[in-house]
Amino acid sequence: MKQIIEIGVQTRKVEPARCKTDLLVVGRFSDGEPDEVVRVLDRWLGGRIDRLAKLGDFKGKAKTHALVYGEGKIGAERVLLVGLGERKKATLDTLRRAAALAAGRAVDLKLPGVALALHHAFGADPEAAAQGRAMAEGAYLGSYRYDEFVTASENGRRGALDVQIVDPDAARIRSLAPGVAAGVIIGRAQAEARTLANRPANVIDPPALARTAREMLRGLPTVRCTVFDEKKLRTSRMGGILAVGSGSRSKPRLILLKYTPRRRPARGLPTVALVGKAVTFDSGGISIKPAQDMDQMKFDKTGGIAVLAAIKALAELELPIDVLGLIPAAENLPSGSSYRPGDIVTTYSGKTVEILNTDAEGRMILCDALAYAARQKREVIIDIATLTGACMVALGAYKAGLMSNDDELAAQLQTAADASGESVWRLPTGDEYAEEMKSKIADLKNCGSRWGGACTAASFLQQFVGTAKWAHLDIAGMDVLLKPTEYGCVGGTGFGVRLLTTYLMNLVDRKSSDV
Repeated sequence: MKQIIEIGVQTRKVEPARCKTDLLVVGRFSDGEPDEVVRVLDRWLGGRIDRLAKLGDFKGKAKTHALVYGEGKIGAERVLLVGLGERKKATLDTLRRAAALAAGRAVDLKLPGVALALHHAFGADPEAAAQGRAMAEGAYLGSYRYDEFVTASENGRRGALDVQIVDPDAARIRSLAPGVAAGVIIGRAQAEARTLANRPANVIDPPALARTAREMLRGLPTVRCTVFDEKKLRTSRMGGILAVGSGSRSKPRLILLKYTPRRRPARGLPTVALVGKAVTFDSGGISIKPAQDMDQMKFDKTGGIAVLAAIKALAELELPIDVLGLIPAAENLPSGSSYRPGDIVTTYSGKTVEILNTDAEGRMILCDALAYAARQKREVIIDIATLTGACMVALGAYKAGLMSNDDELAAQLQTAADASGESVWRLPTGDEYAEEMKSKIADLKNCGSRWGGACTAASFLQQFVGTAKWAHLDIAGMDVLLKPTEYGCVGGTGFGVRLLTTYLMNLVDRKSSDV
């Protein structure tokens, strides 16, 4: 899949002050002294960086930056100073966001290349590979622009950006390189996820999503893509997916992605299923949504797209772990053939569901896919979905909701969230919430009361996972940027790609260290 802007990221052994580049990027914390790279640059530039600090124009506060011109005194044409905030609050995401801000400025300035020396401010903590990965991911995030359907532009932009991570120490370059390589794979996968999320419903419907999945995974022999069309869904009795898609001319699909690694997985690694909701457009169906902001409902497919991109990333990373990806895809529209409030739907598991609101459609397609994963005897099942507005009410646009039936799995996902910068917050689930989802005329109903909606929705899903360790990620509010940030333009974020990939990488690393 072609990138909107072609990004290349590589390491380069060179003294930052001598590095010939359009833009050299360094970081500074708001507390403490600048690192050696910044001090050397300041001497060569005649104290211009120090003057900025004394004037109060640049104090190193987070999300701030200042530009200084080299004027032939150093190798770079420009130096971008990026604020890192307080040293004690710094995390890998501080470095990722700084790299993203720098890449974004390079794109805005229409520069062909940028050199990142941000890691020097962090020293040896965190370790070099993690720093390299964070900077590579940040380069993809910050440079992303979505103008796929813009036919003309007065300003224009470059179609490519060359990113170099520079260091004078050959040993440090070798330590950075594996992380940079992983960050390129993950960053590119997330950029592709953002593009798919941004594409409108007249471009991406369920059949088109299935075709795109095949195209994205072409050339990866470790991934097998199988698609259940409407006929196969009927013979498989996947009533939840069929019900949601019944009102649209674009018929539903179930996309199955089986990743079988070249190397045999380490003994003791679990078999994993990733399940992602892909409602390519959600009007609410018969229970139709208000017109305002309905255009945003093209983003209701982002959970499924995150699974697709994560599967691609883990195949390119060649992780030795067995993973099944499941993407139920449907378009939820009102018509004479739509499912209705009051209907009773028989799902793939055999459980029946009374429909009270056709806008509670995500759980209806997920329940079939979750039950399928359970029948495949997957030991760990993780689903990801823009499931409930209630989750956004609870957590805002800052964290995804995490619900699980297993404390160890929840802790592993929390660790992955901290490392990847894709934040989560654990919310409760359990019998008291499940009780709300019981129907008097069927096994379950598809929505509960107005209170605790994210938790009752998760409890509904839990009824379909059997004995598997299960976690649910409600990413409502995390799937879209409503205004530009250092992570790029408005639109889809690709949230979940880094989180899921990091979780799988951590599983493999932990098992490898146990051997």
